[in-house]
Amino acid sequence: MTMLDTMTTATRTAAPAGAGVWTAVCAYSDLLPERGACVLVDGEQIAIFRTFDGALHAIGNRDPYSGAYVLSRGIVGTRRGEPTVASPMHKQVFSLVTGRCLDDPETAVPIYPIRVHDGVVEVGR
Repeated sequence: MTMLDTMTTATRTAAPAGAGVWTAVCAYSDLLPERGACVLVDGEQIAIFRTFDGALHAIGNRDPYSGAYVLSRGIVGTRRGEPTVASPMHKQVFSLVTGRCLDDPETAVPIYPIRVHDGVVEVGR
């Protein structure tokens, strides 16, 4: 079973002063391009994505339209050069950069800082 098959529970680690708290969630190599994965950080489901260019993005996993925690299973793509994910439930498209729903600009999902440190993906809070 790979990380993409199950929700990963993250381990919190202290970050340097002034940098906030970063939580290690998986190895960068565990993430497949254009696929999402769900991680649990402080009891909250976060969908993380690695795009074909190697960039990482982290958004809330809850689809605001259906209430289901499924965005990590959505279809990754782009709209006008902006990386996106389409919800597998009702197909609304969300920006991976801003969290804004591109089909309904009044709706958004939370976004989280994400980085790679020594080959490990970390989500900031």
